[in-house]
Amino acid sequence: MLIILKILLFPLVILLFPTAFKGNKNIPKGKCIFVCNHTSNVDPVLMVLSTWRKQYFLAKKELFKCWIMRLIMKIAHGIPIDRGKTDLKAIKESLKVLNKGKVLTIFPEGTRNKEQTELGEVKAGAAMFAIKTKTPIVPVWISKKPRLFRPNKLKFGKPFTLDEFYDKKLDAATLEEAGQIVAKKLLENK
Repeated sequence: MLIILKILLFPLVILLFPTAFKGNKNIPKGKCIFVCNHTSNVDPVLMVLSTWRKQYFLAKKELFKCWIMRLIMKIAHGIPIDRGKTDLKAIKESLKVLNKGKVLTIFPEGTRNKEQTELGEVKAGAAMFAIKTKTPIVPVWISKKPRLFRPNKLKFGKPFTLDEFYDKKLDAATLEEAGQIVAKKLLENK
């Protein structure tokens, strides 16, 4: 179903939001975590269309309230997350996705960066998932906030691991340090 939607939607989305997809050769085979900056509601659509790989997305639980959005999220493999608390159900589901060798897509700022600053505060969730499942992270950067008919670029950077943290206790300080590495790699991929 998703493949058919991709084929049908790709020409329309690329016509409305012309985007060049770069660096697909950097996507490893097997499991990985895509971490991407987030400036627009169009960002997840661009991520879905950027690769043929099946992706699972962490998405705010509010998107699942309306029946049509719930259907779209189901088709797009959305995992609802309550951003106001530690959502154990979303964490377990995300770990399960990675342990099955799949791709998890996270916008680590946790929300859209409406101020258009370089990068908002990066939350430690992506780092925690990568460390717990020993999964490579692929930084993804969308150059500009998508706007109608304005050329844009989505770039996959080189994958990296947080293997220096694999045998450490995952306390707040360790996760903060690992999260800063994720932020640094995202910015290096601009």
